Amino acid sequence: MMNYPPLRGIIFDLDGVLSDSEPFIKRAAMQMFREGYHLEVKPEDFVPFFGAGEDRFIGGVAEKYGVKLTMPRDKTRVYDIYLEIIQGQMKALPGAAAYVRRSRERGLKLAVATSADRRKMVGNLRQIGIEQSAFDVIVTGDEVEKKKPDPEIFLLAAEKLGLAPAECLVVEDAISGVKAGQAAGSRVLAVATTFPAEELRKYHPDYLAKNLAEAPEIT
Repeated sequence: MMNYPPLRGIIFDLDGVLSDSEPFIKRAAMQMFREGYHLEVKPEDFVPFFGAGEDRFIGGVAEKYGVKLTMPRDKTRVYDIYLEIIQGQMKALPGAAAYVRRSRERGLKLAVATSADRRKMVGNLRQIGIEQSAFDVIVTGDEVEKKKPDPEIFLLAAEKLGLAPAECLVVEDAISGVKAGQAAGSRVLAVATTFPAEELRKYHPDYLAKNLAEAPEIT
């Protein structure tokens, strides 16, 4: 493990780290393909594109089936369906709200860095009952050019927090996010909510936990 300076901030991914949103976004995208292209795609088609933002999430599946998407129309439709089906259904992942609260009580600076667009971020936080004001900084996918595994989003979040990336812990569930956190120069806590722990372990995160309820307190 690298010799990091004392921890001063935590940068949370949102989907699959704080919110149990993956099943819903898959359902919404599958419905969009059904409606718009009369195509039945499979839930597992989306797995390679977790964490990369919705453009790539639906775009990667479209490429697999030889479909040319009409953007941003198709993404807008996915979000329309998604924001409807999560109403009263989507929950915070185990330990997420308590981990955010404890981190705030410890005096750490907090950020959300999500590859999703702002519209989805607002809907997610509202549904899981975590206020945007719980975070000092929120960075969304529409603010960055390069998506994970590129480190741009985490570098921007650290900059907005006023911290060096090495002073931050990145919390991620996706392989692309683990790689992005490492490329940013941050320590990484991987949570096995989307990918199995044995799969995440191959990418050597600094810490690995089942979810935030079982995550260590890192200093």
